[in-house]
Amino acid sequence: MFNPSFHLLRGKGQATGSVLIVLILGLLLILLVGSSILYYVMLRDLPSIAALKEYRPSITTRVYADNNELIDEFYLENRKLVKFSDLPPVVIQAVLSAEDSRFFEHRGFDMQSISRAFFRNLKAGRIVQGGSTITQQVAKTLYLSPEKSYSRKIKEAVLAYKIDRSLSKEEILNLYLNHIYLGHGAYGIEAAAEVYFGKKTRDLNLSEASLLAGLPKAPSSYDPYTNYEGARQRQAYVLTRMLEDGYISEAEKNRVLQTPLLLRSIRPNDRVAAYFIENIRRYILGRYGRDVLYKEGLEVYTTLDIRIQQAARDAVERGLQELESRQGYAPHSVQGALLCMDARTGAIRAMVGGRDFSKSEFNRTTQSRRQPGSAFKPIIYTAAFDRGMTPATYIDDSPISFTDNAGQVWAPKNFDGEFLGPISLHKALVQSRNVVTIKLLQEIGVDYAIAYAANMGITSPLVRNLSLALGSSAVTVQELVRAYGVLANGGRLVEPFMIKKIVDRSGNVFEEHPIKAEQVIDPRIAFLTTQVLQDVVESGTGQRVKNIGRPVAAKTGTTNDMRDAWFVGYTPSLVTGVWVGFDQQRTLGSHEVGGRAAAPIWLYCMEKALAVMPVENFPVPEGIIFARRSEGATPEPFVDGTVPPDWNPVLPAQSPVGTEEPPNEGHDFPLPNEGRLLNPTRTP
Repeated sequence: MFNPSFHLLRGKGQATGSVLIVLILGLLLILLVGSSILYYVMLRDLPSIAALKEYRPSITTRVYADNNELIDEFYLENRKLVKFSDLPPVVIQAVLSAEDSRFFEHRGFDMQSISRAFFRNLKAGRIVQGGSTITQQVAKTLYLSPEKSYSRKIKEAVLAYKIDRSLSKEEILNLYLNHIYLGHGAYGIEAAAEVYFGKKTRDLNLSEASLLAGLPKAPSSYDPYTNYEGARQRQAYVLTRMLEDGYISEAEKNRVLQTPLLLRSIRPNDRVAAYFIENIRRYILGRYGRDVLYKEGLEVYTTLDIRIQQAARDAVERGLQELESRQGYAPHSVQGALLCMDARTGAIRAMVGGRDFSKSEFNRTTQSRRQPGSAFKPIIYTAAFDRGMTPATYIDDSPISFTDNAGQVWAPKNFDGEFLGPISLHKALVQSRNVVTIKLLQEIGVDYAIAYAANMGITSPLVRNLSLALGSSAVTVQELVRAYGVLANGGRLVEPFMIKKIVDRSGNVFEEHPIKAEQVIDPRIAFLTTQVLQDVVESGTGQRVKNIGRPVAAKTGTTNDMRDAWFVGYTPSLVTGVWVGFDQQRTLGSHEVGGRAAAPIWLYCMEKALAVMPVENFPVPEGIIFARRSEGATPEPFVDGTVPPDWNPVLPAQSPVGTEEPPNEGHDFPLPNEGRLLNPTRTP
């Protein structure tokens, strides 16, 4: 039977169904469009994950002493990379239990962990567990800002998913453990292991691993140095989670909690070589740039000898305190500097640029130019020997004066105010006679002496007048040490250097310092000066260091009004220069000459530096003849062919076994050219 009402209702139902379908489709379309817009607006700037394959974090540049002992580090972030294969299981287990126990099961974003964390936090009434996976933390720390917002969390989840699809779980975990901040400036597990426990990650035990695994949540809040109890509570949480995950037993957990933490003592870095290290830092910064220095994890192998450096630092402080006590000065008012160099290679073994780097970074061994006084005289005498004079040559120690174009008269005097008459160059240098040195310079020529000084390594500008003989031209400690090194090294010039080798994070050698020695003066001439300078220590102005008990050649230096005190001395192995003075260039006080103010510092340092080294004699080069004027007199060295007629040769001097050096092949050194002398005088 036809029922119009039924057909009407049926038609309405079909219409309603069609509308509902349209509405659903419309809603789906809106959601699709909306999600597309949302993705475009919120996620369009997400970075590419491909870069993680070539992850190059900022890592620490490390500086090593000559014995490969770590002495300092340069970094923006204190980070040392560790390979996943070097991570012990206990570290991986502790980190997973603390941060992401389902790490190897989820795909970067874990709803189960989020739900579990929600209910744990609800039960505790506070946040005790986070919901972010390790992969999300990698996404956040490497790519996103730390802001707390829903949009950032969405980006984090999407990035985590993309990271999980692009990298292996081991790669993700390795990224996390090398990048995460763990307090006290330590980025990554390797740096943290060193900071907190003084060891490598591979050597961490359960107690140490569980402590470090608890730090990423809040490094400052769980700092074991400032909040020991809080750190132990966090450690207990990590151990509980490890127990729940089946990594450890109840007994292991209790044993750790009942044993006190053995933390590395946190002390300010003992900057025993602060000036040396700063020189290294400035060099790398200037040559390779800031990013390479602070981010590329260079391994810098230096020439520093820790034992000698400590002796040098202590010697400078001791000597300056003694001077201040003698003169009644306030503590730390007088400055000093010391540089010790390997005579044969140029390797800097110790550098003290001042008393306190934290108060003054000015390096007085390389940056300060001061008048060397009589410490410059050996250069003048060596130049004279190279022009045909000998230690036996006599010059009259008598008054002399000069008048310049303005009518000003200069009448130089000796330190003691006396004149000794005719005196040998040997005795004149031992007694540091000023007038004799001026006459000597006048005879050989100022220009010749300047060129000779440059040949021996003096690079500072030198005055072109006779005051040069008295050390009136300012030089650095390093220059003077380099010049004396020529004498110690048989006439060979070596360039002072501090870096043996620099290696990058991949093991590539950035640079390496080859040992180069250039023969700049005849080894026989160098020996003549060395022989005389040994007598400076035995009977002259350097007698304060005589007790060192081994052959040493040295010279003192003092400037006008005793503003600068110097002592430069050497053995066949080491050359060390010491300077003492005020930065303001005022007098050091009565009697504070080089032999009193600077020589003790040299002695304090070199006694310890040489204590483990064998006693060495200066080797006698071929072509040296010893002769004397009368029976019983001390023999004097001469270059073969320059012995005065009335002098008698003695038996050839033999170098002690083991100290003789091979002949200087490839160098043809002529006899000194006496013909260039204006008026050489052999005897009085």
